Formats: sequence, structure tokens, C-alpha cells
Amino acid sequence: MTSDLRDAAYRWIADDPEAGTRDELQDVLARAMGGESAAVADLEDRMSGPLSFGTAGLRGPVRAGANGMNTAVVVRTTAGVAQWLTDSGHAGALVVVGRDARHGSDRFAVAAAEVLTAAGFAVSMLPAPLPTPLLAFAVGHLGAAAGIQITASHNPPADNGYKLYDHTGAQIVPPADRRIEAAIEAAPAATAVPRAQGATTVDVLDAYVRAASALATGSARDVRVAATALHGVGADVLEATLRQAGFTDIHLVEAQRAPDADFPTVAFPNPEEPGATDLLLELADEVGADVAIALDPDADRCALGVPGRDGTWRMLRGDDTGVLLGEHVLSAVPGETPESPLVATTIVSSSMLESIAAAHGARYAETLTGFKWLARAGDGLVFAYEEALGVCVAPELVHDKDGISAAVVACDLVATLKAQGRTPLDVLDELAVRHGVYLTDQVSLRITDLAARAELMAGLRADPPSTLAGVEVAAEDLLPDADVLRLRGDGVRVVFRPSGTEPKLKTYLEVTEPPPGEAGRLAEARERAGERLAALRADLERRFAGAGAGQAP
Repeated sequence: MTSDLRDAAYRWIADDPEAGTRDELQDVLARAMGGESAAVADLEDRMSGPLSFGTAGLRGPVRAGANGMNTAVVVRTTAGVAQWLTDSGHAGALVVVGRDARHGSDRFAVAAAEVLTAAGFAVSMLPAPLPTPLLAFAVGHLGAAAGIQITASHNPPADNGYKLYDHTGAQIVPPADRRIEAAIEAAPAATAVPRAQGATTVDVLDAYVRAASALATGSARDVRVAATALHGVGADVLEATLRQAGFTDIHLVEAQRAPDADFPTVAFPNPEEPGATDLLLELADEVGADVAIALDPDADRCALGVPGRDGTWRMLRGDDTGVLLGEHVLSAVPGETPESPLVATTIVSSSMLESIAAAHGARYAETLTGFKWLARAGDGLVFAYEEALGVCVAPELVHDKDGISAAVVACDLVATLKAQGRTPLDVLDELAVRHGVYLTDQVSLRITDLAARAELMAGLRADPPSTLAGVEVAAEDLLPDADVLRLRGDGVRVVFRPSGTEPKLKTYLEVTEPPPGEAGRLAEARERAGERLAALRADLERRFAGAGAGQAP
């Protein structure tokens, strides 16, 4: 162990305001000084921080040290946020603080509120662990200058995080994140940051439920719903909102209903992960549901499951959910508006939404990955989605992704279709006949060495493939706006992007087939698209065979 590492640990311990994490780091340091190699590695990792503002604020394991989520990190981060707000002309303004039910969320939320109060801000705290969309809703509903949600969304159980919203109710974007990081770096030690009690409690739940439930605009209400909150904070709010909307035939996975920071029934609390929705689909089959709904732990993502024509339940891909709900929202937009409505998705999501928008006379936009960009896609935004299960069905309600309002609109759609003797799979078929077959997939290369990942991206930029699966492609480099390389050819699109939250290089694949024109030719078009997608995936896996472990999402 180097003397620099030892001294950094001593300084952190001296500046940590919380006894529990001081003792925790002291124990690791003592074992490292005793020559325990695992403790040295642990200490190096803990002190390799600080955590930086990434795709969605801070995220990291709950543990002592600069590279973890702990009270000291939250205190200094909030001091930086307070300085940024002051510099931005919001001194003394209202800030709303919320939290989920993960390990440490309560004390991190209190610490953030106390720092802001001492800095002269009016602080209102949500009264209990609640979904992230309620915090985003509260910012706009209360006219706040900012909102802070303590959450790690669908990260592993060991993690927690710190998500920041600006006065628009959307997540922050550059250069705000860099300015906040600079303010955090300039902040004093956590023990020297002033803290004061005095935050008030504000309850926006009833207002949110009323507004979200009103999104069900159809007349049909006969739909049986199976749902899960995956041990997160969404179950009660989801049920209350659906019932307020008139959808009362609701069956929740009881084993996953109550918040539990250890997420005991799932290996990874993300509806996209294999096995995460097994209990949900079992319940849906058992009760004869019409639709299955899975929220992620902070309820800002929504996954849908449907019964196949053979009766076997399956979860829809995020792109399927996106185009289904996008079509439904656009179908309900009034015909006469001051400007044509805008729908948006990201550069890595299915491009079918563009064709759907054109058919409705709507505008279409693509943004960089992340809802902080989608929320800012443009004026007149009525719908946005990303392939990773994030959906915004009502930007005027929540200027971010919102799994609960998406669930309301999904139930509205399924109930309407049921009254017509149709299903979501019928709609997907109809969309494919009219707009073409769009198939997407993802290949992730796990590369723990960030330098090696950067070298791989540099190599791709220097010598991009000219053909993929036999199709000529042209490269488009999105630097400096984003570390993204896009390859496009006839009916083929591939996007390379380093993950902002995981040690992976993500590769997003899309193949398209022209509209078959009639239902009888759809199966053939899908088969061709499937074969082309498999060939594209195989080509990429061969090219990167030595670079990392190829993994499906």
C-alpha cells in the first residue's frame, strides 16, 4: 500500500461526518496496513473517486470512501448543487427532495435537505419513499428551482444514487453537470459544510394520481392487469392510479409488492434482465390477465407483457412498447392544434416511430441516448421513448420517463383493443404491414479496462467497417456531441456507444424490411428480417471475438 493511498484514507476518515462509515473505512485501512492484499485492492477502489455526474447523476455502491454513495459524498455533492443554483440565479428558491427505499436513502435525503436549508433554500421533502416520477412531477407542480431524488433506479441492490432535476422538471444536461462537478470539487470537507434542520414536508401524491389517471381517455375499462413493482416503491402508487382511472381488476405479485432494498426474489432488479419478470408472467397466466406490467424499482420504467397467440406469455421489447404507445398517443391527439405534435426517440431505438409520425402528420426527432435529451427534443412534444423501457406519455405532467403514467396509457390501449376483439400483437402486426418490419438487437462487449474500451472506439473510428453482413455501410461520427459511431446502409443500422454506467461497449443493431403491403406476406418479411439480423449479429461478434465477452442484453 502506498503512502498516498494511506494518507488519502486518513483524510477521508477525518472529514467523514458519519460514525458508521468512518469505522467502516478505518477497518479496511487497518487490514490494508496489515498486508491483506484484498483489503489494499478494496481501499484503492474506494478511494479512486470521486463519483462523477454521469448519464443520470451519481450512482455507486453504498460504502465509505470517495468512490461510493455515503453521507459525506451526498453532503459535498449537495453543497456543489447549492452553489450551482445560487450562481444560476436561484438563491433561496424552493428545492424538492425525494427518495426511494434503497439502503441509505433516508439518511442521504435528510443530509441533502439539511445542506440546502443551511444554504438558505426553501426545502420541501416528499413524505415517504416514492417513485422518481413523483419527484419530477413535484418540481413542475410546485414551481421549484430543482429537485433531488435519492435513487439508483434499477441498479444492483448494493447501489444507491443521486438524481438531479432542474427547474424544467427534466434531468440536468451539460454544461450544468460540469459546473456542478467543479462546485463539488471546490466545496469544503463534508464536516465543514453547514447543515440545518427546517425542511418542510409536501405531499403531491393526490395531485399526481388525479393527473396521471386522467390520461386514460378511452371509454373501455374491462381489462385484467397483472403487475409487479420488483420490490421497489411503485406498487401502491400504480394501484391507486389505475383504480382512479377506472381499471380495478388488478393483481399484484405479492412477493414483490413491498419495498425491499435487498430485492430477494430477483438476481437483478431490472425488467429487461432474464428472469426478473418470471413471477409476473406466472401470475398473469394464473389469473388470465390481458396485460402484464413491470415497473423498475423507482417506477420510472415500464415493461409490458402480453399473451401470445398460443397462450404463452412473453415480455415485449422496449421498442415494441414504444411504437404501440406512440401510435396510441398520436391517435388521440386533437386534429387541430397550433403546430403538429412532436414525438421523439433516441439514436439507438427503433426508427419505426419516424414512419408512424409521418402517417399522423406529426413531427419526429431523434436525440442522444438518455431522457435528459428526449425531454428537450423540442416544442410540442407529446410522446417520447427509449428502447431501455423509458416512456414519456405526458410531458406536461412529468418531463421525464414515467412508468406509472405509461401503465395507465397501456391499460387504456389494451382495454380499447379488447372491446374491439383485438390485442397488442394485432396492432404490432398492423403497424408492420403499414410501415415495414423493424427488428432491433443489442450486443454488449464487457471491457473492464476503460483505456482498452477507448482504444477499441478509436480503432473503429480510424478504420470503420465498409460492409456489414454483406451490406455496404457508411460511418457517421457523432463526436464531439457524443462518443458514438453510427454505421448505416440499405436496411441496416449499427450504433457503437460506450456505456455511461457499466464497463461495456454497447452495440445497437437494427434491420428493416419494406412494408409487405398485406398481412399474408408479413411472416415472410419477418423471416427475412430475422435472418438478416442474425447475420448482422454474427458478423459483429466475429469482428469483436477477441475484444470482450459478447453478451445479449
